[in-house]
Amino acid sequence: MKKMYKLIYFTEVCRLQGLLIMLMLFSVNVIAQNTQNISGRVVDETNQPIPGVTVRIKGSTGGTSTNLDGNYNISAKSSNVLVFSMLGSISKEVSVGNQTRINVTLMPDNQNLKDVVVIGYGTANKKDVTGAVTSIKSEEFNQGVMVNPAQLLQGKVAGLNVTKSGDPNAKPSTILRGPSTLREGAAQEPFYVIDGVPGASIDLLAPADIENIDILKDASSTAIYGSRAANGVIIVTTKRSKSGQARLSYSGYAAVEKVSKKYDMLSAPELRQYLVDNKQTLNPVDDDGSDTNWQSLLERTGYSQNHNLSYGGAGQSSDYGASVNYLDNKGILKNTSLRRTVVRAYLNEKFFNDRLKLGLTITNSNSKSSDINQSQALPNMLFFLPTVSPFNTDGTYKENYNRIGSGTRNPLSIVDNNIFDNLNNKTLINGMVQVNIIDGLRFTASISSQRDQNSYSSYLNSQSGLARGVNGQAQKIDILNKSQVLEGYFNYDKTFGKHSLKLLGGYSWQEDRTNDGFGVRTQNFSNDNLSYNNLFLSNPSLLSQIAFNDAPISTLRLISYYGRVQYNYNEKYLFQASLRDDGSSAFGKNNRWGLFPAVSAGWRIIGEDFMKTVPVISDLKLRAGYGVSGNSLGFDAFSSLLIYGTLSGSNKFLNNGNISNAIGPVRNPNPDLKWESTATTNIGLDFGLFKDRITGSVDFYVKKTSDLIYDRYEVSTTQFFLPTITANVGKIKNTGVEFSLNAVAVKTDNFKWTTSPNIAHNKNVVETLSDDFYKIDLIRTASLGGQGQSGNFSQIIQPGYALGTFNLWNYAGKNASGVSTYINAAGQTIATQPLTTDAKIAGDAQPKLIYGWANRFNYKNWDLNFLVRGVLGNKILNATKASLNNPAGAKNQNIPRFTLGESFNDNIAYLISDRFIESGSYLRLDNATLGYTIRPKNPSIKAIRLYVTANNLFVITNYTGIDPEINIGGLTPGIDNNNYYPKTRTFSFGVTASF
Repeated sequence: MKKMYKLIYFTEVCRLQGLLIMLMLFSVNVIAQNTQNISGRVVDETNQPIPGVTVRIKGSTGGTSTNLDGNYNISAKSSNVLVFSMLGSISKEVSVGNQTRINVTLMPDNQNLKDVVVIGYGTANKKDVTGAVTSIKSEEFNQGVMVNPAQLLQGKVAGLNVTKSGDPNAKPSTILRGPSTLREGAAQEPFYVIDGVPGASIDLLAPADIENIDILKDASSTAIYGSRAANGVIIVTTKRSKSGQARLSYSGYAAVEKVSKKYDMLSAPELRQYLVDNKQTLNPVDDDGSDTNWQSLLERTGYSQNHNLSYGGAGQSSDYGASVNYLDNKGILKNTSLRRTVVRAYLNEKFFNDRLKLGLTITNSNSKSSDINQSQALPNMLFFLPTVSPFNTDGTYKENYNRIGSGTRNPLSIVDNNIFDNLNNKTLINGMVQVNIIDGLRFTASISSQRDQNSYSSYLNSQSGLARGVNGQAQKIDILNKSQVLEGYFNYDKTFGKHSLKLLGGYSWQEDRTNDGFGVRTQNFSNDNLSYNNLFLSNPSLLSQIAFNDAPISTLRLISYYGRVQYNYNEKYLFQASLRDDGSSAFGKNNRWGLFPAVSAGWRIIGEDFMKTVPVISDLKLRAGYGVSGNSLGFDAFSSLLIYGTLSGSNKFLNNGNISNAIGPVRNPNPDLKWESTATTNIGLDFGLFKDRITGSVDFYVKKTSDLIYDRYEVSTTQFFLPTITANVGKIKNTGVEFSLNAVAVKTDNFKWTTSPNIAHNKNVVETLSDDFYKIDLIRTASLGGQGQSGNFSQIIQPGYALGTFNLWNYAGKNASGVSTYINAAGQTIATQPLTTDAKIAGDAQPKLIYGWANRFNYKNWDLNFLVRGVLGNKILNATKASLNNPAGAKNQNIPRFTLGESFNDNIAYLISDRFIESGSYLRLDNATLGYTIRPKNPSIKAIRLYVTANNLFVITNYTGIDPEINIGGLTPGIDNNNYYPKTRTFSFGVTASF
């Protein structure tokens, strides 16, 4: 019986073990059936492979990524869902099911890319921005020969007025929301920030290296940059590698430039006939039978080329890249050119599970510019008599130094016998450390060093009419400017429920050391062979013939503390406030520190329930903000101090038998001097229609600048060393409206048309120039000179009027003898030159409207872009036309065809008066580009685009000068006075290729 039980037990155990083994085998088989190897390829919308795409099982943290060919392998169950994701692309989810090969196409997340803007020490989604901010992406930049990145924005940003002549070496004039200072240069320009480095030079960058540009317009956005942000802030972000990608790209173009318009001057036969008709003859020395077109001799066809090669890559923990850009731009005037090479490299590395990030960026720009004496060459090109040849029989340049009037120097000699070269080397090194301390809290520290080495050299040779009888005059100036910036700041981002909070707090230290160098001018060389080299070979006969550069070296420091809070409730109610405390060594000891607050709010109306009943509106946000920013740009460390220097008129004195420089006060001290402050109120509305098929914004602003700095307030010499002082007194107001729109007008499978118009109105007015202590009624500006007009001024700065207001003699037509007449202050009509007190207000140079209209068409692989831009309502003083209009002086200078309608008896026709005030309004087809993109089947080549671009195709204007796009910067805007480098028309062919 016992044996029977054992047998039964053994049998059951064997049966159970068998069942267990069968169950295990079945489970293994089931698992084997449920887990399978999945492979596939990920491509973009052009069917090109995308490396670095993260492939993971939904709900898990692990996964894999695609290789350089876009291929991947992963193990997954049939019930799993694979998630394909990559920065800048729309994520995609695919159920595995019975599939063993899953190919995926990822589309770019253009909306997210467009919605991110840089706001200073951080970024924000555009829907959360409460200030006036415009973002321009690289694909929206202007095309053509661009020597300065500011040209990329012409006509693209409402309220931003960028003007540029054809001069390859001249910087564009950039004014945002109207002028608001009595100072010139950097004081009128926006403040630039490049990859987080405040005050970095925009000339460091090649346009092809820029990813996007964000323009901060109102003080609620700019106040975070404090005392340097009154004219707006332009934040430039350079291109970086995307995660998981290795890239190699090339872009380049070749261009030809021609003068778009010339002055219609008389030929030699026409001038001779005009003089014969008026019973006049030329001096025999001024007529050798020639017919010389001086404009054609000085002008030429300009050729340009630009090449940009860049590469980079990014992995899970690092990204890197480098680029080199070469620009060669030959101007359309002889001996004017710019050659520049820009080299840039960066490396970012992450450590400790991305807790620590280190970054280093190095950029170097090396340029050589060659120029001419434009103030002499440009007017003489028009004035100089066409009846003489450029050369004498012995090959020397033909001159008549005894001739009086305008245009007495051979323009070809001015160009050929004078050399003006400038070598500039800029280097920016920026190091960054970022630490993710805890979830949402990170600390960023950066240190940057910028060196600007400028070497200027000029030589006026022995034949130069600009340095007669000195046997060659040479000058060398070598200046180093250095800027060092140290910044550290904390960002804290936290979302809890319906609340989102962003906090910023930081510290900044900056030191600028300028004019560290030396300069000297000397003369009398034995020959011209060495040009401006080896100045020790000069032989000056007097000590006064050696002149030293008088720019003093200075060190300026700026220390700042800043903070910002951003609050978002339920994605509907937005709030932002910032405060910056700046301390600058440039200002008086009583005003070294200044606070710059800002507050703004936004209401995303689209988030309200009642908007669900209005499906046509896809986005609607109301913004309002107020802030104060400052203007300390353009100052040195001695602006408020008592300065001793060499007095004008008494440079030398005898000191114990030795000749010494006379030293005395040259600037009065002002311990109360401080920066100009600009308070801006801005109300804006952002909107979207038809699922954002149409988007746009409207902004209204009032910008009031107080404590204007002017350096010639009169003071009593019983209290001060000198009769003038630099002080804060005046006020300027700008009021304006801006409107911008972006619409996808047509969109089909093969065709798309995007149109983007913008328009802005600004009214500028000087409110006051005086206070209880400093009194001044008006400031006279724009002394243009001319025959019998030395010391006259053509513009005034006066309360109640705009900057650039013309104050001119009142032209009353011709009398019976054909002589110009004018109305004097007493209301009488006179046929003689008026007095300075007879001048009257004659309009201003500020445009009433600035507009731009960009269009982009895409049809299959073709693309067409064009930009129309212009201004309305401004005035230009055509002083060039006035000075040329000298019929009685035709024996000494050439005259334009316009003057043939004047009486030879009119010996005052050339006087600068309101007769020569013209409308500056224009409409310009600024650029048009036609491109074709080739997408080879070769996986190594992503795309090749060929394009042709034309710039300045035509301009519609009533202005009779060369071009109505006159410089609108400085204190004397809107004046064309014999020195305007001709505008060009450019045609270029280019290629871009990405691998």
